[in-house]
Amino acid sequence: MSELDLSKFEKRMIIRNTKQEDIDEIIKMQNSCFPGMEPWKRDQLESHLEIFPEGQFVAEYDGKVVGSCSSLIINFDEYDDRHSWDDVTDEGYISNHNPEGYNLYGIEVMTHPEFRRMKVGYRLYEARKDLARQMNLKSIIIGGRIPNYHLHAEEMSPREYVRQVASHKIYDPVLSFQLRNDFTLMRINPNYLPDDLQSNKYATLMEWNNVDYQPKSKRFYKTSNPVRICVVQYMMRKIKSFEDLAHQVEYFTDVAADAGSDFAVFPEIFTTQLMSFMDEKSPSLAVRRVTEYTEQYIELFTDLAVRYNVNIIGGSHLVKEDDDEIYNISYLFRRDGTIDKQYKLHITPNERRWWGISRGDELKVFDTDCGKIAIQICYDIEFPELARIATDMGAKIIFTPFCTEDRQGYLRVRYCAQARAVENQVYTVISGTVGNLPQTENMDIQYAQSGIFAPSDFEFARDGIVGETNPNIEMVMIGDVDLEILRRQRQDGTVRQLKDRRHDIYRIQYKK
Repeated sequence: MSELDLSKFEKRMIIRNTKQEDIDEIIKMQNSCFPGMEPWKRDQLESHLEIFPEGQFVAEYDGKVVGSCSSLIINFDEYDDRHSWDDVTDEGYISNHNPEGYNLYGIEVMTHPEFRRMKVGYRLYEARKDLARQMNLKSIIIGGRIPNYHLHAEEMSPREYVRQVASHKIYDPVLSFQLRNDFTLMRINPNYLPDDLQSNKYATLMEWNNVDYQPKSKRFYKTSNPVRICVVQYMMRKIKSFEDLAHQVEYFTDVAADAGSDFAVFPEIFTTQLMSFMDEKSPSLAVRRVTEYTEQYIELFTDLAVRYNVNIIGGSHLVKEDDDEIYNISYLFRRDGTIDKQYKLHITPNERRWWGISRGDELKVFDTDCGKIAIQICYDIEFPELARIATDMGAKIIFTPFCTEDRQGYLRVRYCAQARAVENQVYTVISGTVGNLPQTENMDIQYAQSGIFAPSDFEFARDGIVGETNPNIEMVMIGDVDLEILRRQRQDGTVRQLKDRRHDIYRIQYKK
């Protein structure tokens, strides 16, 4: 007896994350689902996949995309209760997605008209709920349409309409569905979607609470979220051994810890001080000898970060890797003993000429116990695209270890760091070397004035300068930055550079 081939009868329903190749189908489907409303732009959907791919889903039935949904993560407390769709989605580009947020915000769900009553929407909602559980998010919030309201607008208010739907006296295809899926009404927002004429521009703000949520912190109850930073302006002087450098580094780490600092920041390539006891006249050979101390350098800072309970930006160090290339690398030594590193991405003509330094290829943002940070070494801070991308990746503080030999070079770093603070509504920190190494080729003179900078607005320090050292003397500067003030200023500041960007006419693309 021949077996019946069951596979030819199978038509699989799959819920999966959205891919680039789905975009055209989603836009086409949206025109069918919401006639008269402006559909997604391709660059908006591409932005969703670039920023938060985990939060974008499609329903695929028998190989055809028949439904989709988009979402982002926010801290809902940062938004006015009467927010619009544009407010909460950054005009559809979700550049305001906050990986540290508490709420998953659903910005659209749709099912192809030919495939309704197949529980496509239900499956997409379940995918969102699973994501919220996996990411330990407090809730899912949606701004729901009420598309049948226009049929009743002359006889009842939006509030009465919603009450009638909740009492099952009126059927609304969206609101009735959301109530069946355990969403509860928070409020009704006017002017939510200006082109949603069926809902008379109203939307119901709905929430599903994750009963498995485990609170991550008490930040909801804080009125401030301070971070203390100790900036080390390090003097380059002749030493006799690695132990001499280690003693100086430990002294400054001790000072930072005594002040209760969360971060201690050292300057760029300050470990070239090791050249001062090497009898090596050739700069290219001297720099290779410095790389021989990489393991001692890492062991030293790892020990100090844990022993003194302070996160350390270890300046930067020249490292020879397996490809026999030398890189300028800044290490983050966390106080829990873990380590990360950022390669210098832009190499100056001087570094190439004297030392043959190679460039890195990846911009990173690091998690710390004080939030997300980025490190951009000296010349890198002079390229505004990097700071903008780091900010979009969640960085609130950008640390810039630097080493410059004259005032002009120093001012390029300083002015750019201050500009980055204003442009991106972040804090920036610069830490430089001073002093002289008379016998060391290409490291003989230094010029620096280190500092911490803030956006320029009423909430921050006058002139946007949290603190700065005196020029060209060895010293530390300790200052506090408040991430809660930064959060509020991004939402309600005099100017809001992040929210007011014109994504309709320009974008920055990071090629990973």
